[in-house]
Amino acid sequence: MERIKAFYLKYYFGLTALFVFIVYLTTIAPSVVNIDSGELATVQITLGIAHPTGYPLFTMLGYLWQLIPLPFTAIFKANLLAAVFTSLAIWIFTKSAYLMLSNIPLQQQKNISKKKKKNIAQTQAGNENQKSKSLLISSASASGLILAFSKTFWMQSTSVEVYSLHLFLINVVILFLLKAYFDKEGNNRNWFFLSIALAFSFSNHMTTILILPGIAFLFYSGNRFSVKGIKLNLKMIAAFIPVLLLIYLYLPIRSSQNPLLNWGHPVNFENFWRHFTGAQYRVWLFASSAAAKKQLAYFVSNLPSEFSGSIAGLVILLGFVYSFKKFRKMFYFLLITFIATVSYSINYDINDIDSYFLLAYISLIFVSSFGFVYMYNLNKGKISNIAIFVIFFLIPLVQMGFNYKGDDQSNEYIYKDYTKQILNSVPENSLILSYQWDYWVSASYYFRLVENYRRDVTVIDKELLRRSWYYHQLETDYPGILDSMKTDVKGFLKALQPFERNEKFNPNLLERYYKAIITDLLTTHKGDVFIAPELYNNEIRKGELSVPSGYHLVPYNYLLLLTKKSGYITAPELTDSIRFPKLRNKYTDVIEQTIINAFSYRALYELSYGFKGKAKKIVLLLKKKFPNIKLDKRLSGL
Repeated sequence: MERIKAFYLKYYFGLTALFVFIVYLTTIAPSVVNIDSGELATVQITLGIAHPTGYPLFTMLGYLWQLIPLPFTAIFKANLLAAVFTSLAIWIFTKSAYLMLSNIPLQQQKNISKKKKKNIAQTQAGNENQKSKSLLISSASASGLILAFSKTFWMQSTSVEVYSLHLFLINVVILFLLKAYFDKEGNNRNWFFLSIALAFSFSNHMTTILILPGIAFLFYSGNRFSVKGIKLNLKMIAAFIPVLLLIYLYLPIRSSQNPLLNWGHPVNFENFWRHFTGAQYRVWLFASSAAAKKQLAYFVSNLPSEFSGSIAGLVILLGFVYSFKKFRKMFYFLLITFIATVSYSINYDINDIDSYFLLAYISLIFVSSFGFVYMYNLNKGKISNIAIFVIFFLIPLVQMGFNYKGDDQSNEYIYKDYTKQILNSVPENSLILSYQWDYWVSASYYFRLVENYRRDVTVIDKELLRRSWYYHQLETDYPGILDSMKTDVKGFLKALQPFERNEKFNPNLLERYYKAIITDLLTTHKGDVFIAPELYNNEIRKGELSVPSGYHLVPYNYLLLLTKKSGYITAPELTDSIRFPKLRNKYTDVIEQTIINAFSYRALYELSYGFKGKAKKIVLLLKKKFPNIKLDKRLSGL
């Protein structure tokens, strides 16, 4: 028993991370998921350029990972890497939590005599004589498990995303910060390691900026605003900048080689700066006070579900009390980090905001590690030590049980099926105009460019046509596609330049060229042309976008065929092959409604030409797939 205990005490951080990784393996998505999954996997696998801010470190590490000969599909390997990163993040977190706890001052500075102050380093090192090492390790590990099985953190382990690497790097940053702060020998080495870690973290995700207020607090509370402290700060910056620039040089160098996916085309300084700073997303940042209130309300209402089924909230409250009483510097550091993260994130008006709150959750879980120590101290021998430690680990394990279903993506096939159904539903060399990025357009990059599935199909994102770089991307992906519309494209890009430079521009001229290009694409393509239903429902029906003169739309499976032909047009038989997950969300609901609308349109089309049998077959398929749907009155009788 003692040998097992000694082994655990020596390798607690690795054992905690290993257990987390094993659980994560059971919830990894087998293929693409929603939002940016397809794009990011493609960028890693083909060594391309991702959407702003480019994520060069994420891309290069993912590419190297793909070179390892594992017996899995490329997309599963990309998803697996996310589980590796998040598990390593837990490894680092538990080490940091233990380091923080093992440096809790024995008593307030004002109560320490001069004699004791001289020996403070020795006293701190002997802190474990009063608080056993097993208590501190168990508290750190239990907190690590609470973090690992919190809803949003766990979700980052299930599929390819930049936040998985971000979680690992931001925890590395915190570890070196604590090592530097607690260094009693006055060695500045860890401050420089912190600078390097920050550079790596910034090269992956710019929300690393949210940890800077906390870093500044600990740095200047230790070094004060002295000449020595300022000089050290400048040296840290001098170490930080070259590393960051060196990693970001990947963008212009790789972009100049025209990779398959070259978002932003950051080949020159103007394009690079626009991409590096995420200029196209600024419109959603600090948009309005109403948006901030909405996001804050969401954060507060969602917070309990992060730790479903556990009493982590109580442990966190105890941790705030204990850290305030016993370790006020850490209390302020964690509070500053929490407030900075929430204050910034609520001002970003996007739907998928959850991951922006991750650093706030990490701060709270660090606080919970103090709460576990306080729980032990409050116990005062009322129950055995073994019992209290069992309770420590039951809290995150119960939470794991409650959150498992919500984070389990192991049977998530809907986005793969939906994307392939759309691509496979059109004839050879067809063109599809859509802007359902989150549902299938992003995923189509992976299937087309990596798996070479329906590479003949031209997929155009209508909204990306508003960006200058996208025209270079179209020429790379579909050579010659712009040949018949060079005049309109040239005029559009010239009119777009002042807009992208944040200068005065002519919106009417831009819109005129933009619509002309869409018309050109739809009418000059040599194959069949299809319009996605969201364009029809949201724009064409409202008159915001017009069907080209002489053309009309025909329901054609999941899409609408743009044609000049009159009379009945046949379409491949509809099939029920999209696997919906048991747990639904707003994304699966949109796909469901899109399918219902598309199939209903086709059934009405069949009915209008007297093909009642075909219409009935479609209706029966719909009712089998979605038993509770309300059909159009003209179809309900079928």
